Amino acid sequence: MLLRFQVSNHRSILDPVELSMIAVDEDRPAARGFDLLSERVLTVAGIYGPNASGKSNVLDALAWLSSAVRESLRDWGEYIPRDPHRFSYGPTSPSAFEVDFVAEGVRHTYQLEVDDSTVQYESLCSYPERRQRMLFERHYEEINFRRGLRGVRGIEDLLTPTTLALSAASRLGVPAISAVGQAISEMNAVGIRRRSRRTVQQAIFAARDNSIDLFFEENRGGNTSDYFSVSRQAALELLNFADPGIHDIEIVYHDDDGPHGSRSLLFLRQDENERVEINFDEESVGTQKWFHLLGPSLGALERGQILMFDEIETSLHPRLSARIIELFQDPRTNPRSAQLIFATHNPSLLNDLNRDEVWFTEKESDHTTRLIALAEYGGDLVRKSLNLERAYLQGRFGAIPDVDHIDVRDALEQYFQHADG
Repeated sequence: MLLRFQVSNHRSILDPVELSMIAVDEDRPAARGFDLLSERVLTVAGIYGPNASGKSNVLDALAWLSSAVRESLRDWGEYIPRDPHRFSYGPTSPSAFEVDFVAEGVRHTYQLEVDDSTVQYESLCSYPERRQRMLFERHYEEINFRRGLRGVRGIEDLLTPTTLALSAASRLGVPAISAVGQAISEMNAVGIRRRSRRTVQQAIFAARDNSIDLFFEENRGGNTSDYFSVSRQAALELLNFADPGIHDIEIVYHDDDGPHGSRSLLFLRQDENERVEINFDEESVGTQKWFHLLGPSLGALERGQILMFDEIETSLHPRLSARIIELFQDPRTNPRSAQLIFATHNPSLLNDLNRDEVWFTEKESDHTTRLIALAEYGGDLVRKSLNLERAYLQGRFGAIPDVDHIDVRDALEQYFQHADG
C-alpha cells in the first residue's frame, strides 16, 4: 500500500514533488490502519489541474518506476529509457524516484537515481518494529547487503550499469526483497502513454489477466476465474450501472490462424418476447469504456494493488466515475486496501472526495510542474463542510485554466478577417 511517492526530473517535473497517501482526517472508514504504522492511509487520490499542467506526468512517473522494476533485467540494454525534463539542468542531471509503502504489513522505502546510461544510486530499507533496517544500498555497480540477508548470492552476477538490483532480487526470489519488487512491479496503469526521448511506446493498458471478460469465459465455470474470486453475477451487476439493459455476456471463440484463436464479445439483451445479441463494437462508447475499466478495477480490489487512471471521466457519466471511487473507498468492497490514483478534469467528482484525497498541479513559468495538496490550504478554505466543487470552480485553489476570453475573441476575429480577406 502506497504511503508516499516523490519524483524529480521526470518530464515536466524538475524539482521534487511529493504525493502523500497519509490521511489528514483519520476518523473515517476510508482511512486504513496498520499495526506497525502510526498514521492511517488513504485508498484514493484525485489529481486536478489545467491541461498540460503535469497531472498525467505524476502518474506517468509512478508507472515508470513500476515498469523499471519489472523490465530492467529483461529489456534495458545500453541505455535507460528515462524521460528527463527538457529545460534547465534536466537533461544533464539524474532522475530520482522514492517510494514509501507497506508490503506484507511492513513499511519499506525504495530509492532510485538514474541517468541515461547508469543506475547511480539504489537502496531499499524496511521498518520492522518501526526501526530502520537497510536491506541493500548501491552506488553505481558497488552494492552492499545487510549482514545475514539470505538468498542474495547471485544478485551481483546479474547487475549491469542499467539493471536494477531490485529487479535482480525479484527474479531470484530473495525472501526479504522479492515481495517489495512484486508490489512495485504489479502497479497497474490505464490510459497512460509512456514516452522517452529515444522511444515512443504504446499506451499502457491493463494486462490480459485483468480483463473483465475473464469473468464470462466458459472454461472458468461461469462463477470464478483463476485470478478473481468475485462472482460472474457481481461483475454483471457492475456492468448494469452503465447499461441496465445488459442481460448477460457471451464469448464466442473463432478458429483462425492466431496462436490461440480470436474471439468476439456479445452483449445479450432481451425483453419478454425476444433475445438480441449485440456485438461489443456496436455498443455505446460509454458502455465500452465502463467495460474496460471494470477489469483493472476489480483486479486491483481482488489483489490489493495500486491502480492508476488518467482522465478517469473520459466517455463516462460522472456517476460511473464516482462509482469506481466509491468501490475503493468502501472497506466492504475494498477489504485488501487497494488504492486508486487518478487524474481528472471533472469537478463534480470533488463531491465524492475528502479534502485529503485531492491534489492540484500547476505549470510554473519555467515549464515545471508543482504538485499541491488541498490539505495544505488552511482555515475555512478546506473545512469539512466546504463544497469543494464550487470552491474549485471559483478558483479558490487555483489549478484551473486561466483563459482570457477577450484575447481568444480577438485572436479568432483576426483569423477570420485574414481568411476572408
